[in-house]
Amino acid sequence: MLEERESIGKRVRRQRLRLGMPQADLAAVLGRSQGWVSKVERGHIELDRSNLINEVAAALHCHPNDLIERPFVAGKASENQWQVAAASILRELRRYDLTPVFEGHPRSSQQLWRETERLHRLRDAAANVSILRVLPDLLREARTLAEATSGREREEAFGVYSVCCKFAHTAAHTLGHPELIAMACERAAWAAERSGDAVLPAVATWMRVWDMWATADWQDALALSDKALRSIEGEYTAGEPLAIRAWGTLQLRAAVSAARAGSADETESRIRMARAAAERMHVDETPIFDRHSLTFSAGNVQIHSISVQLEMGNHAKALMLHERADHEQILILPGSRRGYHHMDIARAWLWDGARDRALAELEKAERIAPQLVRNHPVARATLRKIVYAERAGTREKLRRMSDRFHLDG
Repeated sequence: MLEERESIGKRVRRQRLRLGMPQADLAAVLGRSQGWVSKVERGHIELDRSNLINEVAAALHCHPNDLIERPFVAGKASENQWQVAAASILRELRRYDLTPVFEGHPRSSQQLWRETERLHRLRDAAANVSILRVLPDLLREARTLAEATSGREREEAFGVYSVCCKFAHTAAHTLGHPELIAMACERAAWAAERSGDAVLPAVATWMRVWDMWATADWQDALALSDKALRSIEGEYTAGEPLAIRAWGTLQLRAAVSAARAGSADETESRIRMARAAAERMHVDETPIFDRHSLTFSAGNVQIHSISVQLEMGNHAKALMLHERADHEQILILPGSRRGYHHMDIARAWLWDGARDRALAELEKAERIAPQLVRNHPVARATLRKIVYAERAGTREKLRRMSDRFHLDG
């Protein structure tokens, strides 16, 4: 089951040969030895960290999806229908400045915002295929409302359109659709500028930061995060709730970028600023509608503080932070976030030599977000390492017992 698809190492080799690049040249670009590249290509070293996958892809002038076998193609035809929905979304996004094709009268912006609450629930459950199926009609209706109205109602319609693009962007990243990722990001920024929402353009920039990770542009990702932070600094200082959420989320994006760049001090600084933003959220307990779908919280800060340690290869500190974490705050996070978190803890235990605990965490991740975890390259690499280690351990036990029994080979 783990070997039914071509390994990342083989895809690295094929892409390198396509470029006519010797192993030594790839090694030089990556700052690694030729032996390391050789082991990656032969599957003896797993690319089990996102920053490694991104850096290798950038060195090979390809998208990370080309190395991790996305778009994911499932065995059942019914499970591949997401690609049909993605094509429909792309069609709507390409028509962004043309008269929308919509029968009847569009609903009010207030009603459309209520429709996005369903998308929030689907996102929290990591139901990305279902999200893509909902979006074409909602994008079309929001665009029709913007065309048919003026003033505040028109601005709100553009806000809905921008947030729908954000949902498309998230699902496309998870399922692996580079064209939809890029176009959804562009259209989100376009609509955000027309929304009258002072924070929404920063949210669109937050999406761009994610895209910069694909090309391992860590410093540019940090600069872009800071640009977005400056744009909402006034609203954040004034305590505007949605600005606080955006500020904290942008700081977490910056923390991941800094960790992948190898800057421990910068990483810690960004985590502290995100934690300060989370603390400000509890000053006013009045519930707000999270129209930007950022779901920033203290629990989110905790799982990111663990994740960035793994990005920097510090599994011991990641496990220490995990032991000290307020697990009640983590438990209330959306399923997709918790799925990623348990994948991280599985990696940490595996690196610590505790295969049983690693497998238990991977099982938790799968129960919480099965679609996300089963198709995620890091989860698959982690499970593959556990399987191979168990096989090797069993072989060694059998060899020793054979020796004791004086069995011939």
